[in-house]
Order: sequence, then structure tokens, then C-alpha cells
Amino acid sequence: MVAEIRPARADDLEAVYRIALETGANGEDATALHADPRLVGHVYAAPYIALVPEGCFIAEDEQGVGGYIVGAVDTRAFEARLEAEWWPKLRAAYPDPAGPFAEWSADERMAYLIHHPFSVPDHIVERHPSHLHINLLPHLQGKGLGRRLMDRWLACMAQAGSPGAHLGVGAPNMRGRAFYEAYGFTLLEETRHTLWYGIAL
Repeated sequence: MVAEIRPARADDLEAVYRIALETGANGEDATALHADPRLVGHVYAAPYIALVPEGCFIAEDEQGVGGYIVGAVDTRAFEARLEAEWWPKLRAAYPDPAGPFAEWSADERMAYLIHHPFSVPDHIVERHPSHLHINLLPHLQGKGLGRRLMDRWLACMAQAGSPGAHLGVGAPNMRGRAFYEAYGFTLLEETRHTLWYGIAL
């Protein structure tokens, strides 16, 4: 069965949480790293399903939901909605970690992002205002599905009037970097931990 790509639904949320965790260590399974299995999804996936479902698509085959692409057409507007509608309840549930960063657990590092969300630099957002996250479980990788998801999402962003999109990828994620570069993304900026890519629409 060829995997289907379809718009995300509210009942996909638990599967999205699971996939976020199972791809949450630079594309590898982060299950063993986190005591709380929902933290990765809280930060990188679930708010899109909740707040901007129009920018979310699901990959599903006979084994069920096995991948997704989620994103927002307007990064700054999405950040404002996170502050108003998403982060407050999570900040009440997860304390802001204290003590030396080097001693934090993986859960504490994710909780820090809930209290101190990263904001992409203005010079990236100005030309590439949309952003995305894409993840596929291993059994769906290498079959052209990532390209199909990207095609669908970028067409959606272009239809919404966006001039460009960006994404961040962890420096150790060589598979992800190779995919984005082969697809046509351009490296915009490289920092110690993250590479920022962009594509014009």
C-alpha cells in the first residue's frame, strides 16, 4: 500500500506525539532519553495540530500514521499565539529548570524551551516567514514520501501567499541535512548547534 498524504485531524494528535518522540533525537528515537514522553511533542509538533491545523499534513499507510509535516505560514503570528494559547498551561505544568545546564536531563532541557522559546532571527524570517517540521518513522523513509509531504506543504504555503519557508536542523542530523539540500533548500546560516535552511516559494 502506498502511503496516503492527507490533512491532519484532531484525532491524529496522539500519533503525532508518538512520532515526535520516536524521531526526537536528531531524527533518531528519543524514547529512552525522556521520562515524559509528551515533552518533545509539546514543543515541536502538537501546537501546530491544535492552533494551525491548516498547515499540517499526515502520512498514513496500512500500519497507521507514520509521519507528518507541520508548520505555520506566518512564524511571528504563530509565536504570538503560542504565548497566548499554548505555553501558559505548559509553564504551569513544567517548572523552569534551575542549576547548571550541563546537569539538566533531557526533560529539563525541553522544559526550558517551554519557558524560553527560541525565536528565529529576523533576517531569516523576513524573507522566509513560514516554517515547518517534518518527521517520518523509519519504515516510511527512503520511499519519496518526504518529498511528497514537502511538495504538499510548500504548495499550501504558496497558496496562502508566503514568499518563502525556513527550517532548522540539528547539526548531527546528517540524513535530514542531505534531504533538505537535495530537495532544494539553501543553507542560510549555521550556528554551533543548528543549521538554518530556506527555500523561496
